[in-house]
Amino acid sequence: MPDATGPDQIFQRALTNGEIVLPRCDDCGAYHFFPRVLCPHCHGTAISWHPASGKGRVHTTTVVRQKLERGGDYNVCVVELEEGVRMMSRVEGIAPRDIVIDMVVTAFVGGAEGQPAVLFKPAEV
Repeated sequence: MPDATGPDQIFQRALTNGEIVLPRCDDCGAYHFFPRVLCPHCHGTAISWHPASGKGRVHTTTVVRQKLERGGDYNVCVVELEEGVRMMSRVEGIAPRDIVIDMVVTAFVGGAEGQPAVLFKPAEV
C-alpha cells in the first residue's frame, strides 16, 4: 500500500500523516467525497488533493444505544464541510444527546477501530 496511488490510498496515507485532504476536480473546481477517480459533478479525470479547512456543521445526527459494558451510547452523524462535501463520522468530546443539527464542528484526525479516521469536535466559538 505505501506505493499505491488510488484515491482511497491517497486519502488514507494523508490520515496516517495526520492530515485531512479532499479531492477536487481540476476541470470544474468542485470538491467531492468519497475519494474516486472520476469527478461526480462533470466526470472529469483531473483530480488534485487539497487540505480540508476542517470547518463544518452537523447535517444529521443520531444516537446509537449500547449497554454500558459495550461502551455506552455514541453518535453517528453526517457533517457538511465548508468545501461542500459531506462525511459520515461522529462528534467527540460531548454527550451524544447534546449534538444537534447545524452545530458548528471542527475536524481532526483521530482513531476508529485502530485506524486513522476523520472525527469532529464542537468548534470553539
